[in-house]
Amino acid sequence: MKTILKFRWPIFIVLLGLAIGLLFVAPDLAKQAEEAGSFQLADDADSQKAADILEKAGASEDTLSLVYDFDKAVSDEDKKAVQTTAKEISDLGKPVTAVMDPFESKEIEDQLVSEDKKTVLVPITVDGSEEEIIDLSDKIRSEMLPKDTTVYLTGEAIINNDVNDSAQEGLKKTEVITVVLIFALLLIVFRSIVTPIVPLIAVGITYLLSQSLVAFFVDWFGFPVSNYTQIFLVAILFGLGTDYCILLLSRYKEELIEGHEIQEAIVNTYKTAGRTLFISSLAVFIGFAAIGFADFPIFKSAVAVAVGIAVLIIVLFTVVPLFMMLLKDKLFWPAKQATTHNDSKLWIRFSKLSVSRPLLSMAIVAVITVPLLLTYDNDLSFNTVDEIDQSKESVKGLNLISEGFGKGDSLPVQVILKDKNSIVDEKDIPYLETISRNLEKVDGVKSVRTITRPTGEQIDDLNVDKQLGLISDGLKEANDGIKSVQDGLGQVEGGLNDVASQLPSGTEASSGGAGLRQAAQGIGQINDQLGQIAGGLSQGMPAAQAAGGLNALSTELGKISSSLNGAAGQIEGSGSQIGQLSEGLGQLAKGVTDSKNGLTEISKGLTEVTDMLKDMSETPSIRDTGIYIPAGTLGEEEFQPVIDRYTFGDETGILMEVILKDDPYARESIATVHAIKDSVRTSVIGTPFEDTEVAFAGISSMNSDLDDISSQDFTRTVVIMLVGLFVVLTILFRSAIMPLYMIGSLLLTYYTAISVTELIFVNGLGYDGISWAVPFFGFIMLIALGVDYSIFLLDRFREESIKGSTIADALKISMAKMGTVIITAAVILAGTFGAMMPSGVLSLVQIATIVITGLLLYGLIILPLLIPAITVSFGRGVWWPFRG
Repeated sequence: MKTILKFRWPIFIVLLGLAIGLLFVAPDLAKQAEEAGSFQLADDADSQKAADILEKAGASEDTLSLVYDFDKAVSDEDKKAVQTTAKEISDLGKPVTAVMDPFESKEIEDQLVSEDKKTVLVPITVDGSEEEIIDLSDKIRSEMLPKDTTVYLTGEAIINNDVNDSAQEGLKKTEVITVVLIFALLLIVFRSIVTPIVPLIAVGITYLLSQSLVAFFVDWFGFPVSNYTQIFLVAILFGLGTDYCILLLSRYKEELIEGHEIQEAIVNTYKTAGRTLFISSLAVFIGFAAIGFADFPIFKSAVAVAVGIAVLIIVLFTVVPLFMMLLKDKLFWPAKQATTHNDSKLWIRFSKLSVSRPLLSMAIVAVITVPLLLTYDNDLSFNTVDEIDQSKESVKGLNLISEGFGKGDSLPVQVILKDKNSIVDEKDIPYLETISRNLEKVDGVKSVRTITRPTGEQIDDLNVDKQLGLISDGLKEANDGIKSVQDGLGQVEGGLNDVASQLPSGTEASSGGAGLRQAAQGIGQINDQLGQIAGGLSQGMPAAQAAGGLNALSTELGKISSSLNGAAGQIEGSGSQIGQLSEGLGQLAKGVTDSKNGLTEISKGLTEVTDMLKDMSETPSIRDTGIYIPAGTLGEEEFQPVIDRYTFGDETGILMEVILKDDPYARESIATVHAIKDSVRTSVIGTPFEDTEVAFAGISSMNSDLDDISSQDFTRTVVIMLVGLFVVLTILFRSAIMPLYMIGSLLLTYYTAISVTELIFVNGLGYDGISWAVPFFGFIMLIALGVDYSIFLLDRFREESIKGSTIADALKISMAKMGTVIITAAVILAGTFGAMMPSGVLSLVQIATIVITGLLLYGLIILPLLIPAITVSFGRGVWWPFRG
């Protein structure tokens, strides 16, 4: 410390110069957080795999939604206005790729217009960067939406942007409120207008340096960053830095009061309080460094605080001694005595209870905490929309979609099937229906939309039962057609006999009459055979056999028709009056030809039926699915919009949209997504899609991944953090017992604080649960910061024990001396987290609630009542195994 004091000015100038210089050259940390995005999932997460698949296939498109809110059922005039706006947006070009007209067809209207006809949805497909999408939404909102109609623009990209904006606005509020609050609290504590300036300068330099270093680390090493990074840096560095300054300045004041010279007072301060500060800051550093072992980048982004703590230690050991040396006793001007050095009357009273009657003291803590712990349900919420002000347009639009179409319709779960080659053909697609049916059986699934059911209901015409019914109807029509041909041929037969009877014998024409009678006889025989075929069809004759018979009879009719035309020529060439009969004979010949053509058509139809039945018999999907898609169906023009909507990547990928019954953000939807994943992975077994890559997209899928990852990270990080703290505290305190109950008391504090937070936000304010990231950050913050106060107390206890005091006396002295410091520090740190309350970001407000509740509970109840009671109960055994 003497060396630092000797070179105090060069050190200060270097630190200040670095802080100011880096401020101008460092990257923008806020911009880096915005670019990192709200969610940064691991590559093996299902929703991230889905995003990668779609991006590689050129199908990573987002959807914005125009939501019209009409006072009454949409009119024809309203419809035209909506269609005009949709056309104008479509004409904008990139990043707009498609705009769905809600009134293009009856099927689409059923999907995009609510049942009460008051809410109309216009989906806008966009493909571009988030910045381009936000610029597009601003353009649509300002230039294209009607002023006389209520229209909201919403979508995942817009909601995420609103979350980022809210976080940045919250950061600005937090920074200002924190500085003002700390100055005011220090003014009250020290009753000096000079003293508060020192912590603010020291912490200000720390914050500027830390922010710049973290920003460089993000660029150089891919350091994790999120919207939480800056806010936590502000809250923790200002709060903790101020606490440490209070500890140092309080001890410095004690040294001055005892009559030590300035330099000696500074050296003594850093030998005692400096050691406590170092142990405390090391514990906090380990706590936040442990976050680096998390997998989730958002969680890891808080590791930036460890960087800040490292910088803070350097500044507190260099800049603060400079001001102590420079200002001397004027550091506390105009106050002659700092209130922080008075013995704590409150903690003196606590010591009489906790040291003298430890069991009663423990019982009091149990009475306060246990009832609260019993109320804890671990209700978590994954609703991103709750993070922002409910008056935001994006939130209103989403809520309107939920009201008009059902909560699940607003953001469906997307099931993605992807292969290297095309998987869209008539023999494979029927298996989608099997997958869809199994999905519909999942509890929590409302409906499924895909190629075989674009509106959420299966296309009835694809059902084998329906198609066999149509085939049956076709065979009946064929039978009716044969009977109709029979009737016609019967009339031709009678006509031929009639013409033959009118021909006089002994004439040249009479030889033609014999031919006519022969033709009539042939037609009669054909008619008999047609009757047999018709009867056979009725009794189940194979269509192929019937078609073959009809083709043969058609050929015979062709011959008869030719002979009739020849006979008609002979009669007409006779020149006699009977030549006039040739006209009637020609008509009969035409009737035979028509009958021939009719039989050909019937035969053709029966051949098609035969081919279709043969194809059905050779198609395994019919037996497996009950669905049959005739060859060429998927290539028809009327089917193309369905193919375009539910396929991607040149038909190498297929989309299935699963509509949930619950709100996509609800906790129940996460359980549903897990069941959906299991159902799909089971359903594809033994189908053509068994070897395809399967992934799941959508908000609910992402939340499912968040739930899995956050739970795993919470467990891993907590274990690493607690083990690290235990090891460090064991080494520094030379005791294995003390760290155990220090950590135990903090765990009790955390779970009590989060129970209170759950009561406030879930039971009181009606939220679905505590935001999913809050337990992780709340735990890390409270444990890492709360351990400081137990270190403040027990390190002073260690110091007094070394001087020879008994366990009880050492505890009483420590509590009297450190009580005010700890309470003041807890109030100031709670105040800095309280500055997060006006941020408007729900998760930050909830984290602040946990930390504030925990710090005050720990500083006012658990630390003064529980820790001394346990310590005195162990007696000299508290130093086990190092000394007794």
